[in-house]
Amino acid sequence: MRSLLWCALALGLTTAAYAQTSDAAKIARGKYLVNNIGMCGDCHTPMDKKGNPIKAQKLQGAPLMFKPAVDIPSWMPVAPGIAGLNWSDEEAITFFTTGKRPNGTMAAPPMPQLRLSKADAAAVTAYLKSLKP
Repeated sequence: MRSLLWCALALGLTTAAYAQTSDAAKIARGKYLVNNIGMCGDCHTPMDKKGNPIKAQKLQGAPLMFKPAVDIPSWMPVAPGIAGLNWSDEEAITFFTTGKRPNGTMAAPPMPQLRLSKADAAAVTAYLKSLKP
């Protein structure tokens, strides 16, 4: 009986530790994708006068430092803040896998209509939600 109890406790602790590692790994993957692959900060982080990102405002939203050479319908001159993403996981994953926003419209230029895998979209979502808005 005691050995069964110890096994159950050990299994519970192992499962909890695995879940934490899994969340930490997902956030780490999302951080890598956002910062090194997607380069999201290039648009979503304000820049100082020298063009350097203002680290204290990382992913807080910013006016774009570039404009199209010709008029592009629905061009967004300001990138929204994405730190602390306030969409549901389902809404965010749909956006990152299809480019479709929660209101049903597609991402507006210059934002690309992303086609991430569900796993990568979930990782990006977890990372953005882990940040303070």
